[in-house]
Amino acid sequence: METPKNEQFRDTIGTITADGNRSWVFPKKPSGKFYKYRSLVSYFLLAFLLSAPFIKINGNQFLLFNVLERKFTIFSFPFWPQDFYLLVVSMIVGVVFVILFTVIFGRIFCGWICPQTIFLEMVFRKIEYWIDGDRGKQIRLDKQPWNAEKIRKRLLKWSIFFVISFIIANVFLAYLIGGDTLISYITGNPLDNISTLISLTIFTCVFYFVFAWFREQVCIIACPYGRLQGVLLDNKTINVAYDYKRGEREEGRSKFRKNEDREALGKGDCIDCKQCVVVCPTGIDIRNGTQLECVNCTACIDECDHIMESINLPKGLIRYASEDNIAKKKPFQFTARMKGYSAVLLILVGILVGMLFLRNDVEATILRLPGQLYQQKENNIISNVYTFKVINKTSKDIKDVSYKILSHKGTINLVSNKNFIVPKQGLAEGTLFIELNNAALKTDKDKVEIGVYSGNKLIETTITNFLGPRSYK
Repeated sequence: METPKNEQFRDTIGTITADGNRSWVFPKKPSGKFYKYRSLVSYFLLAFLLSAPFIKINGNQFLLFNVLERKFTIFSFPFWPQDFYLLVVSMIVGVVFVILFTVIFGRIFCGWICPQTIFLEMVFRKIEYWIDGDRGKQIRLDKQPWNAEKIRKRLLKWSIFFVISFIIANVFLAYLIGGDTLISYITGNPLDNISTLISLTIFTCVFYFVFAWFREQVCIIACPYGRLQGVLLDNKTINVAYDYKRGEREEGRSKFRKNEDREALGKGDCIDCKQCVVVCPTGIDIRNGTQLECVNCTACIDECDHIMESINLPKGLIRYASEDNIAKKKPFQFTARMKGYSAVLLILVGILVGMLFLRNDVEATILRLPGQLYQQKENNIISNVYTFKVINKTSKDIKDVSYKILSHKGTINLVSNKNFIVPKQGLAEGTLFIELNNAALKTDKDKVEIGVYSGNKLIETTITNFLGPRSYK
């Protein structure tokens, strides 16, 4: 069955030609109320993204995702591999939040918060407008032969793009290895850290490729979030939408004629100027309805409002609205679906907050040494050998650390010093012996509770197994 002509746009991607070649998008430079708001949000997020790995609170990096060394710091709170369950719950909370946000507001995250959009639209495109000019000049420059002007502009633009990509790669690396470590590498001899230099070069090339060439294709082809819209959006979702009821009316779109009464003639308010198309960074026509490629950047809203204002027609032909609002004039309603997602999100946030409050700053483990049996000593004493590990998640050293048995009468003997120090955001490990009297054993494998003390203060408890003779069951 052949697709109707007015629906054929859904069978193709606007950035790919019929023969499969890349159709380059030259969007008009946006301007207007929403663009100003987006710029302010973007500048704030850019400042945050570029500075977060170099900000420290209580000695902790504000954001750190060191996968290789399994060190994570989120909002200056350190997390260890033992806190992985918190990371899992946090990710689930994030996914549910994105789902709820998309169900209510559509793909607004892409146009306002996504780092890909922020860097592309607010950094790289602005440099492009500065060097190459607006849409018309960019198209002419693209078509003209490689003369001195084109070579000069291309080399200048590509050089600046590469430098910015290099800076972004450094910041990205700082999130992975730490800001202090990166600075030490930069100030030192690059040849001393060849692996880091290679990683930095790869990241730079990837970012350059994405922002200088691949661009909007990331949002259209690579990003899975756009595909989620098909199952998350419904008629009550607020999107950047074209009011086809007002724009088309009975007679449809038509070019603007001065002093005519369009409403009396049955003509829609859309004058088919196509300015909403030429300003779109993904090259779509918003008048075709909700589409995968739309990132809700609001550029078409600003441009359409400007046109409506210039011909003395009401603004809002393209606006944030739901399908029900346009078709049936229904106001926004918080549906049962939205309430369900909200309830799930609140429950998960409550669980996460509870886990964070219950999370210990110190974590201790005592495990029997593999392959070692108990030893019998004089005076009916049974001895087991263990390895211990104490993790300090705080930004201060824990001094004068010692162990005491809480559940049985017995002694603990450390192979090294009796008391030790656990460094900040570090760990202490070693070997110890636990000795109990036979009379205190109830089975051949008793549970022994051990307290970890800093001076006289109990800071953590842990439980381990103690093996004894089978005859003492």
